[in-house]
Amino acid sequence: MSDASPFRRLMVTGGAGFIGSCFVRDLLARRDGTRITVLDKLTYAGNRANLAPAEADPEQAARLRFVQGDIADPVAVGSLVAEADAVVNFAAESHVDRSILDPAAFLRTGVEGVYVLLEACRHEQERATRGERARPPRMVQVSTDEVYGSVDEGESRETDPIAPRSPYAAAKAAGELLARSYFVTYGLDVVVSRGSNTYGPYHHPEKLIPLFVTNAIDDLPLPLYGDGLQRRDWLFVGDHAAAVAFLLERGRAGEVYNVPGGNERANRDVVALLLERLGKPWSLVRSVPDRPGHDRRYAMDGTRLAGLGWRARTTFEAGLAATVDWFVANQDWWRPIKSGEWDAYYERQYAARLAAGLAVAPAAPSGEPAAPSGTT
Repeated sequence: MSDASPFRRLMVTGGAGFIGSCFVRDLLARRDGTRITVLDKLTYAGNRANLAPAEADPEQAARLRFVQGDIADPVAVGSLVAEADAVVNFAAESHVDRSILDPAAFLRTGVEGVYVLLEACRHEQERATRGERARPPRMVQVSTDEVYGSVDEGESRETDPIAPRSPYAAAKAAGELLARSYFVTYGLDVVVSRGSNTYGPYHHPEKLIPLFVTNAIDDLPLPLYGDGLQRRDWLFVGDHAAAVAFLLERGRAGEVYNVPGGNERANRDVVALLLERLGKPWSLVRSVPDRPGHDRRYAMDGTRLAGLGWRARTTFEAGLAATVDWFVANQDWWRPIKSGEWDAYYERQYAARLAAGLAVAPAAPSGEPAAPSGTT
């Protein structure tokens, strides 16, 4: 934050999650006086240990407050928004696989929770109108490229129709639409970001890169959906957090901004790179039955955000190397996560798929599909 920034007191929801905690750590590390209140429900994806680096630093810890609570709880939210210059909403159930297994939790956070935040901001806007606070709070709603649905060719622009294809993406799309409606109807100061596929340190091991890295470390099978040719644009978590901080300062109220990584890769090519970094064999990979409604490709145009002066800086090769090395060096962080409730989830999600899995020939240099080489 610049010294002239009006956003010195932030409420960060989901601030103990993957991207939210990176945002919190990075902003506090600027040592510019910004104070942050984190509101996090600490579901399976929220981890207080994600904030440990900031809490271990006395100067940063003095500017950080943690509150365990639910963004869908108006009582918990109202008093915190009243103290904030801005609200940055990272809170979300974020894994498509889990949204297929349990859509209700995604709708509560992604729709009802966003509504509660917007209502609290609207109340503070009314207070500002009455002169009871200096200015109304700004809200940044952090969304995803998945709201566009599968993109066969070209790149999605912010003006394109949204067509979510999973309960997770539908919940995020609904949250966006609510945010826009509060801008149009009430004049609320809301900005929406749509980030592409994000990866990096502290990523919950249910997602592709951390799941495959941690499984490979233990020489466990890597369950690759289908032919592995689904394509994603990969965005390093530090870049994603920086983009949200940038939009907090410079985003235009009522606008949506794509946040692309500029690193489009097929899933099987990502797997080949991480195995190479780990020195592990491709024979660990198993082609397993695909998940329902699996989007084939995401890609976004970043012209609007670039016009404000921001682009991602981290190459995929550098970001993946840093990520793999972090998981190798921080097994005390992820091993406790892959226990207890994890075992039941993994059994439900992958046991039958792995039983039906096929060995996969190594990825061809051209990126063309390689036929399965046999059964497990």
